[in-house]
Amino acid sequence: MSTVRPYLATTGRILRQLRNDRRTVAMILVVPALLMTLLYFIYQDTPNAPGSPLTMFDRVGITMLGILPFIVMFLITAIAMQRERASGTLERLLTTPLRKIDLLAGYGSAFSLAAAAQAALACVVAFWLLGLTAAGSPGWVMLIAMVDAVCGVGLGLLASAFARTEFQAVQFIPVVVAPQIFLCGLLVPRDQLPGWLEAISNVLPLSYAVDALQQVSIHAEPTGLMWRDIAVVVGFAVVALGLAAATLRRRTP
Repeated sequence: MSTVRPYLATTGRILRQLRNDRRTVAMILVVPALLMTLLYFIYQDTPNAPGSPLTMFDRVGITMLGILPFIVMFLITAIAMQRERASGTLERLLTTPLRKIDLLAGYGSAFSLAAAAQAALACVVAFWLLGLTAAGSPGWVMLIAMVDAVCGVGLGLLASAFARTEFQAVQFIPVVVAPQIFLCGLLVPRDQLPGWLEAISNVLPLSYAVDALQQVSIHAEPTGLMWRDIAVVVGFAVVALGLAAATLRRRTP
């Protein structure tokens, strides 16, 4: 129990901080749902593709359910972690016997819980209020959105190590996030990209999250490709958290 207590204490502290920051809570929970609503009205009068039962909102919306949580959680986590570094809180914590794995696990767990709530709300709004349809169960979409959001948390924690200010943390969005949006298959199917761009897209986590969501969109039952893609995204999240832990340096008080 003594080994679990520091991890639980860190998780609880971050969750309390999030609860007291109403603007951050609103950004985590409300913004993706509002953007999905905006997307619905954008494509409301767009005709279906010939021979396809899916509307344009169905095709784009299910992809955005993976992209939006990834973006928002990357941004929130990178800024929050950088704030901890800049305020000296992180350095003070590292002068205690608290293990780095407990610290990063606590941050990861707290933000992952927030990511789960965000993904769940966005999926509820999309499927039950806006009428998004998919061949597979909305539950699988929710699972993939949560996993992708957790991957955003891991990359956000890693990116914060290379930023000295909160503004610099935001600057990582066009470096880390934007290329993944361009190459994930949202704009052009990945197999239609030039060979060298397709090779880059094959090493980006968002590509696999989008592929998994597309599997749910067209298949009524989970497929082997869907599980493979989810496993790849989870692997990226674990590696990002491991690399983030490597950036932490314990100093002598």
